[in-house]
Amino acid sequence: MEVEIKLRLPDAAAHRRLSTYLLPGLRRTHAQRNLFFDAAARTLAAATAALRVRLYGPDDLAPTRAVLALKRRPRLVAGVSRVEEIEEPLDPALALACADDPARLGGVDSPIVRLVADEYGVGGDAAPFVCLGGFRNTRAVYELGEEDGEGAGLVLELDETRFDFGTSYELECETAEPDRVKAVLERLLTVAGVPYEYSRSNKFGCFMAGKLLP
Repeated sequence: MEVEIKLRLPDAAAHRRLSTYLLPGLRRTHAQRNLFFDAAARTLAAATAALRVRLYGPDDLAPTRAVLALKRRPRLVAGVSRVEEIEEPLDPALALACADDPARLGGVDSPIVRLVADEYGVGGDAAPFVCLGGFRNTRAVYELGEEDGEGAGLVLELDETRFDFGTSYELECETAEPDRVKAVLERLLTVAGVPYEYSRSNKFGCFMAGKLLP
């Protein structure tokens, strides 16, 4: 079970302000391309599951790495997200091949692919994979220092997510202590003068809706 705090920022100005405030703790920045796979009948989506291939790197033709993930049964309440998640590395060249020929993903030797076939009946000849499309994300990863008090050691992810229909901005933090960490992040944003609200939808939900959701 992945547990995250998800706080939505209203616009690019808020994103820039928070980026500047957190800059001393910047550890790395990732360029991500996210692609989603399902059957033509949207069998996984109907079961509140999402099968994602994430490619890392600025060059679409030469990703540095790729990760296959299955997320299911998401719950997002008052900015606290809980979702069942399984991840495994995927060869970047194979990931590109599956992006070009989605049905090929069904033949990949993968525990996740086998689980999807066994539990949802997706990926075989009767319901081959199709690619639903996806979105791009720039993720800046920060670590809070001792000067941040009780937030010291927290790893924050600041996302700029570009859909075909618009751009969203979100601060995330994975944690086993959601109530405590949410309070820490709320204080941090208040001190930084950055407006925010609790996220009420995840990125996949926005993608499937075809519009920015709160």
